[in-house]
Amino acid sequence: MTDPHDLVPIPAGTFQMGSDEHYAEESPARDVEVGGFLIARAAVTNAHYAAFVTATGYLTVAERPLNPADFPNAPAANLVPGSMVFSGTPGPVDLRHLSQWWTWTPGASWRHPEGPGSDVEHRAEHPVVHVAHEDARAYADWAGLTLPTEAQWERAARGGLEGAAFTWGDEPEGVGERRAHYWHGDFPWRADQGYGTTTRVGSYPSNGFGLHDMAGNVWEWTDDWYVEARFADVAPCCAPRDPRGGSPEDSLDPRQPTFRVPRKVIKGGSFLCADSYCLRYRPAARRPQMIDTGMSHIGFRCAAVLTPRAP
Repeated sequence: MTDPHDLVPIPAGTFQMGSDEHYAEESPARDVEVGGFLIARAAVTNAHYAAFVTATGYLTVAERPLNPADFPNAPAANLVPGSMVFSGTPGPVDLRHLSQWWTWTPGASWRHPEGPGSDVEHRAEHPVVHVAHEDARAYADWAGLTLPTEAQWERAARGGLEGAAFTWGDEPEGVGERRAHYWHGDFPWRADQGYGTTTRVGSYPSNGFGLHDMAGNVWEWTDDWYVEARFADVAPCCAPRDPRGGSPEDSLDPRQPTFRVPRKVIKGGSFLCADSYCLRYRPAARRPQMIDTGMSHIGFRCAAVLTPRAP
């Protein structure tokens, strides 16, 4: 069994964070200084999350009834415990409309990843999913750890490869290679055998720091508030030290003013990242995620400070 508390030391140093060659939210690429820290070799699994729940009686966000005041336009039938579940389509669809493969599913949670009738009995070593940000933080607090910052996560994911596109280098995965657990096949309706859902952590080669699944399998929560324009208030001459995101207010989605739910950064891509749709199983990739929403492709790993930040 993997150990989510098997922490790998990542030395202090400067690295190039972000990318100017992919998605706009990854820009600008610039040098960032990060203090030494520890990060888990693998994501927290269903087995480890079950141990936490058994020890504490914790109830995840997906298992709690919804407050109607928080969702004024939601149908009453949706105001029950549940989560967002990926459901493959019967054939090719317009990839601009992700509502075709995401479904609000009553009863879906980390215990029941596809909803009632599903379980994790044979997925003990798969990463736990359907965890909201506070669910991940609750586990980390219980373990005496924390969640990594976005800069820490990206430095760790790069494995010492400066500026590389992927965790293993600049070249995409070749035919017959198994580099990362992302979508292989026709998205979102026909996955190749062995793909299209989570897999056991550690099933793919580790990166240069000995870390598994820093590309694909599940997106992972960080502890930074999401801001679209990083480093906007940092002088171009200087490498920021241990940068953090903005504020909860900064993280709100301006395109959805009625949804005033702050967003945190998630990193790493998932089993749903397809080259034709979401080339985000890369260290620089980043997405905003509302903190109250777990999904069937989001998990987390823990971290800890190795060296204190200089005053």
